[in-house]
Amino acid sequence: MDHLPPLRLLVTFEALSRHGSMRDAAARLNVTQPAVSQALKALEDHVGVALFDRRVRPARLTDAGEMLSRAVREGLGRISATLEDIRALHAIGERQVTVACTVGMATYWLMPRLPIFYAHHPDITVNVQAPATDLPVLSPGIDVALRYGNGGWREGRTETLFAEEICPVGAPALVERLLAEGCPLAQAPLIHVRTPHNTHWAGWEDYFQARGLQRPRGGGQIFNNYVQAAQAVYDGRGLMLGWRSITGQAERDGALKPWPDAALDPGCGYYVTTPGTPSRDTAAFVDWVRREAADL
Repeated sequence: MDHLPPLRLLVTFEALSRHGSMRDAAARLNVTQPAVSQALKALEDHVGVALFDRRVRPARLTDAGEMLSRAVREGLGRISATLEDIRALHAIGERQVTVACTVGMATYWLMPRLPIFYAHHPDITVNVQAPATDLPVLSPGIDVALRYGNGGWREGRTETLFAEEICPVGAPALVERLLAEGCPLAQAPLIHVRTPHNTHWAGWEDYFQARGLQRPRGGGQIFNNYVQAAQAVYDGRGLMLGWRSITGQAERDGALKPWPDAALDPGCGYYVTTPGTPSRDTAAFVDWVRREAADL
């Protein structure tokens, strides 16, 4: 324990590695960008190696940075989960449902719909947790897991919510311009999401291979967070793989435009898992999730 750096340095590093930019990490931590930069330098001095490769833009984690990022996220995630468990044990008389899901599911599907749930169940508080591994599981303190895959989980009771679908999407003006220019999809500016935690999600290489298309040439922009990548797409900087659960509403609202005739069924979907005997409030939440999923 004597060799551990100060906790504030690890918290700052975790925020920077997750958000990918000094500005976003500073905003998240409510500090200045120079404070984030100084904390990173202090941590690198403590470790003795560079944690970010600053020769590229945006800066990317080095191999050492990836190793430390995984360890810090797992450690902080476990501490956070334990604190939530402790709070839950002492929340006597308070009606709560704790849900674990991916960051994308929480940001783009669940959270925008929660006001509907609260309108019908004002006495129930829904706590949403998005694990750093992007692989939600039922664990002590978790009442519901909403997760992506093939449904082959053994703990609790699992049922299908909806099948997933992926399709390249972009800002309407960009998609329309590329189509007007006759630009093939493989030559369009592509935005990738790559982290050690999202290997179970299909990427552009998987998409082109599944459709029997020529793989794209060139790297394209790379982000380690789907929320960051989505913002770049909204800004018209490229196309990304849109998932029905994440970009479906934005497509319906006209904020994003799908590439024509390019949808693909990845053979997986979203599922809900609950304990064998869920509480009354958990059952009410799951019933509501089923109804929302049925309207997709």
